[in-house]
Amino acid sequence: MNATVVAIAGDGVDAAHHRPLLASDDEIRPCPTSHPPGTDAKPGQKPPRVASLDVFRGLTIAMMILVDDAGGAWPGINHSPWFGVTVADFVMPAFLFIIGVSAALVFKKTPNKTAATKKAAIRAVKLFILGVIFQGGYIHGRHSLTYGIDLDHIRWLGVLQRIAIGYFLAAISEIWLVNNVSVDSAISFVKKYFMEWIMAVMISALYVGLLLGLYVSNWEFKVQTSNSILTIPTPSNDVGMKMIECGVRGSLGPPCNAVGFVDRVLLGENHLYKNPVYKRTKECSVNSPDYGPLPPNAPDWCLAPFDPEGLLSTLMAAVTCFVGLHFGHVLVHCKDHSPRMLLWLLASTVLTVSGFLLQLLGMPFSKPLYTVSYMLLTGGVSGFLLLLLYYIVDVINIKKPFILFQWMGMNALIVYVLAACELFPALVQGFYWRSPENNLVDVTESLLQTIFHSKRWGTLAFVLLEIIFWCLAACFLHMKGIYLKL
Repeated sequence: MNATVVAIAGDGVDAAHHRPLLASDDEIRPCPTSHPPGTDAKPGQKPPRVASLDVFRGLTIAMMILVDDAGGAWPGINHSPWFGVTVADFVMPAFLFIIGVSAALVFKKTPNKTAATKKAAIRAVKLFILGVIFQGGYIHGRHSLTYGIDLDHIRWLGVLQRIAIGYFLAAISEIWLVNNVSVDSAISFVKKYFMEWIMAVMISALYVGLLLGLYVSNWEFKVQTSNSILTIPTPSNDVGMKMIECGVRGSLGPPCNAVGFVDRVLLGENHLYKNPVYKRTKECSVNSPDYGPLPPNAPDWCLAPFDPEGLLSTLMAAVTCFVGLHFGHVLVHCKDHSPRMLLWLLASTVLTVSGFLLQLLGMPFSKPLYTVSYMLLTGGVSGFLLLLLYYIVDVINIKKPFILFQWMGMNALIVYVLAACELFPALVQGFYWRSPENNLVDVTESLLQTIFHSKRWGTLAFVLLEIIFWCLAACFLHMKGIYLKL
């Protein structure tokens, strides 16, 4: 049968064949001359499949589902309220990282740069629009049988939009900034890609300059009783206009940072995320590090909107895609396992150590701000994870324990949209018995909580069951040759 092909965010386009990355042989086969050490590639024979890329992507999607759906019951795996990192804070950078790796493989040959640029732009625009639809407020998610959004309050940015922007910048760089140099040494490797490294440094410098140099003046926002999607009540005397006093430069705290300032100026307060993570800080929640009622004398900024996928932080997040590009370039040009892993190990170590050094110098880890130290740390950890999976799955050929994640990685976009964006659970909850809470999703979760005699452990069991379900669904699509396409 003819496969229905679907591309994930970060998928690129082979300029010659216009094939989506997830279903493209180019994405999983590094280069025509690559072959396992000690073997000779036969003429016309395709190089071996790099299955670890699918496993990496599938594991990232599974972790995204875990932290989103179980993070409320297990605050330890939820996102850090502002400074610091948890397991959840490594998921989004890992996704951006693997997008960069994929882009390096897909765009390694672009004879028609204009056509490749057009296709990359179209894919990025489609992904951005998809993000606005699913994460802009139109879909209300689980526990709500309603949909719709006031356009005056639609959220323009989100996870898929950040992926679209990062992918586009990485793709354009790979198409236009790579020099036409044959790589046969370390020097020629640098000559071929040094313009991309300069671009990454320039983006980072622009981010740091704006983060530390922009003057953030006093600002005000309007508090509404419906400001929290988690139905945490807002005291009636807190409804109305609130003034936040700043008048500073270089602040990295929640109320007066340049990241929020840029979004308020360019996007407008109404179009920002209404339930930011800093509502789980000690200043803003009696249940910190979880959401909860405001403590006595809580600062007014606890009720203010802030977009964790804002414009300035997304600019810095795109650099993670450039980190992935470098790892992809190593995969393309190194023909044997040992040099690949050695160069990946070196790059991952340098990134991780640099991240900790920057933190010691005063640049804290912060996912909401996407600080340079956070980018370096998470990029390095993503590199270590890819190195580990590559060794296990592709070098010593232990694939069976990871087959579920490999299936999920082959159809990552559809799983993300249906599961992580809560589209499928919301659809299932629309069919209920007499009362809306008597639906298959809620009843299954309540049953597991009863069996485990614990809300936390029951929720965790439900989420793990959910992940297995989506792995098997992805397996069914793979067996049918179906790979969903934007």
